[in-house]
Order: sequence, then structure tokens, then C-alpha cells
Amino acid sequence: MQRSLWGQQFANRNERVSEGNNLKLCARETEEEEKTYASILKGLGENPEREGLLLTPGRAAKALQFLTKGYHESIHDILNGAVLDEDHDEMVIVKDIDVFSLCEHHLVPFYGSVHIGYLPMKKVVGLSKLASHMCMVMRGVQKMNSKTMTSTMDGVFREDPKTREEFLALIKN
Repeated sequence: MQRSLWGQQFANRNERVSEGNNLKLCARETEEEEKTYASILKGLGENPEREGLLLTPGRAAKALQFLTKGYHESIHDILNGAVLDEDHDEMVIVKDIDVFSLCEHHLVPFYGSVHIGYLPMKKVVGLSKLASHMCMVMRGVQKMNSKTMTSTMDGVFREDPKTREEFLALIKN
């Protein structure tokens, strides 16, 4: 099965628009999230109207939106024309990309690193596009220095053990 990064399946995924680290959101959505955070503060026995917490629901809503903005970005917009015709068919690797997100089970922030490899098939993606916009999901287990590693292979990396082995060897060091 061949997949397209810029295919139709991604055409309508841009409900929210991001510009660098700034995220533009509809006012209704932000308002609802702020009310939810105010309710959480009340549930904790706090007064969201006191001076130190007055702006907290808004800040928390913006932080949540920033940490989850990848769900609403369009691959087409991210690549922004950076898919180039190139007579190149050797493996391209970008490694040690810092990533962050929220654990889906507890909504707790986490960070990690990801390695990307692909065979271009006569088209290459600008390296900065890969490094700037990749997300992954992982969570350490109750220990500060524990690590959880996940692996997903597709296409030739799944089908050809030699290609997979080459990729894994190249990202080691």
C-alpha cells in the first residue's frame, strides 16, 4: 500500500491555523476550555476569581491548545511546497528530533526524540519540514529516567529487513 503525505486524506485537517508558535483559535472554543479549567480549579477547592488564579484558565487553555496543535495542522500547509523533484533514491534520515506532547491517558506533558527515515522515490522533502513538525506518543513508567521506546515501520522499512537494518544502524550514532 502506497501512502501520500500530501494526499486527499489530509485536505480538511486545518480547523486551527498555526503561525510558528502562535495558534489562532476560534473564540468559542477558547471560552469553553477556559470555563472547563475554571471548573477544575473550583473542584480542587480553589477560587478561580482570586488575583493569583484570575488568568490561569486562559493560560491553561492556550497551553493545552499549543501542546495539541499538531492534531489540527494540515500536512499540505506544513510542507508548503517543500516537496522537490530530485533524482535521488538513497535513504534520507533526520534523527534526534526533540518532540513534546501530552500523554493520552493522563494529559501529562512528555518529551522525547524521534528519528525519521524514508526512501525518496525521486521526490525529497525539505529537512526542516520533517524536523519542525513531527509528533509521537510515548510515556515513561513512574521513574524519572525511565524510557519507553516505540517503533513504527511502513513500506520498504517493514518489507525489506536489509533496509530496516540499515536505517536502525544509521540512527544508533
